[in-house]
Amino acid sequence: MGSGQSHPDSAHHTFRVLATLLIGGAVLGLSVIGFRLARAEAGRSKKKKRGPIRVYMDGCFDMMHYGHCNALRQARALGDQLIVGVVSDSEIIANKGPPVTPLNERMIMVNGVKWVDQVISDAPYAITEDFMKKLFNEYDIDYIIHGDDPCLLPDGTDAYALAKKVGRYKQIKRTEGVSSTDIVGRMLLCMRERSTRDTPKNSSLQRQFSHGHNQKSEGGATGISQFLPTSRRIVQFSNGKGPGPDARIVYIDGAFDLFHAGHVEILRVARDRGDFLLVGIHTDQTVSAHRGAHRPIMNLHERSLSVLACRYVDEVIIGAPREVSRDMITTFNVSLVVHGTVAEDNDFQKEEGNPYAIPKSMGIFEILESPLDITTSTIIKRIVSNHEAYQKRNEKKAESEKKYYEGKTYISD
Repeated sequence: MGSGQSHPDSAHHTFRVLATLLIGGAVLGLSVIGFRLARAEAGRSKKKKRGPIRVYMDGCFDMMHYGHCNALRQARALGDQLIVGVVSDSEIIANKGPPVTPLNERMIMVNGVKWVDQVISDAPYAITEDFMKKLFNEYDIDYIIHGDDPCLLPDGTDAYALAKKVGRYKQIKRTEGVSSTDIVGRMLLCMRERSTRDTPKNSSLQRQFSHGHNQKSEGGATGISQFLPTSRRIVQFSNGKGPGPDARIVYIDGAFDLFHAGHVEILRVARDRGDFLLVGIHTDQTVSAHRGAHRPIMNLHERSLSVLACRYVDEVIIGAPREVSRDMITTFNVSLVVHGTVAEDNDFQKEEGNPYAIPKSMGIFEILESPLDITTSTIIKRIVSNHEAYQKRNEKKAESEKKYYEGKTYISD
């Protein structure tokens, strides 16, 4: 009787074992499939993360200066590739007033900055929803960057509100002591000083502005913050590499005041003549002696940073002598000394008192055709010819800058 009852139990036990194995196998199979899918997804995620982080920064970049360049440097440090949008002339007029430099010149300036990978022309002044989608989808932008100073539209709203809302906004530190508003103010001040026939008192006032000293605001110069040069900033802007042992070193010098598109283009042409471009930047005293008491507008350290930020420049001599000596040519192993056809003066063409007499006698001096007919005086004349509009723009901007400095907090750069 006992054996007759055990047969059904044994069959039932066998069925339970088989069912368990089948279910266990199904679960294991699903687990393996899930694991493989998870690995594939993780692989895709890793692949996406290995791609370059692309950051976007826009601006007017009018009267482009070392503050703009430092902003681009900081933005580039937040990603692997920096895409820069340059606002159109019409958008600037609508939101700020007339630009000093037209779009084509501003494009040359931004393209000439060594931290910039790509430039978008005719960018809108405000980040609209449509343009933001275009940045994310067409340009594959990860983050939108702007300085810690406010950028408000005429209606008082934040130009970057949408980027902040979607969590794709990052902020950098504004560079102290310089702005396009301040530079225009310096030139307007110089213009008024000329009308007083260069009295010693007024010349002294301009020198203080040129050297970055704080001054009470006059004629739209903000005078709220001042430029404080540091060795760290120079290192940040420098390439940190010297010429190779067999490099053909090209030397070009000048004031490079109000660094503009004409400067960028002649530096590009000069760099093409060799392997390493060395740029000599004249002292404030040298510039004043040959260009007038009201020059330079930018002091030596300011001018040096602007030149160092240019992608075509490998090294600079801060405070280079006006006359190119044989000793200097030997010290820096210069192969060729060059000068552009467009310049503030024609000393390079003189028979006597020519600062390039020695390289000419050595057969290593060459005159290069300047791509653009623009000088520092060209920029100043633009301001002077429309000074009322620029002064009105400056007064409006100066008020917003005052509010920024009153409420600013420390941000690391």
